[in-house]
Amino acid sequence: MTSSPDTPSSGPTPAPEFSHTVDVRQVEGLAPRLEANEAERAALARRFGLVRLDKLVAQLELSRKERTVSVTGTLDAAWVQTCAISADELPVEISGEPIEVRFVPQLTGYAPDAEIELDSDDLDEIEYSGTYIDLGEAVAQSLALSIDPYLTGPDAEAARAEAGLSTPEDNSPFAALKGLTGKD
Repeated sequence: MTSSPDTPSSGPTPAPEFSHTVDVRQVEGLAPRLEANEAERAALARRFGLVRLDKLVAQLELSRKERTVSVTGTLDAAWVQTCAISADELPVEISGEPIEVRFVPQLTGYAPDAEIELDSDDLDEIEYSGTYIDLGEAVAQSLALSIDPYLTGPDAEAARAEAGLSTPEDNSPFAALKGLTGKD
């Protein structure tokens, strides 16, 4: 089978792990509460490289102006991830983390490899096509932004020393000046 220029050859896009779609034409005034079930949390934990995701709850408010849908709300989540240095399991909890996302109609008229300039206002936008948006995927992406990929635990320094690794401060351009006191 050959693919046309408009058909991606990488295969079908997998379904989101935490999909909650809503019709753009019916969002005004909606205030959904989304809570991931056990299977959805397990799938999201795999996607984001977490040991486990114990809780994922979002309280959202939606409004619409023409075809742009604004979503605001809060995210509560609890997960366990590994320390970036020692690989110890570390529990993390967030409460009331703000969510602010805009769903905008998908842009047309640009080539797939074209460079696009983004303003700071564009950074929290998710494009959609058709008449449905996926609130669950927006919540999942907000969770991903809350995860610290370099999280270290209390035993990180000991593990770093045992492995013979230097600290980031030791690699600073000012590390050579650290020992200078100005005294002979």
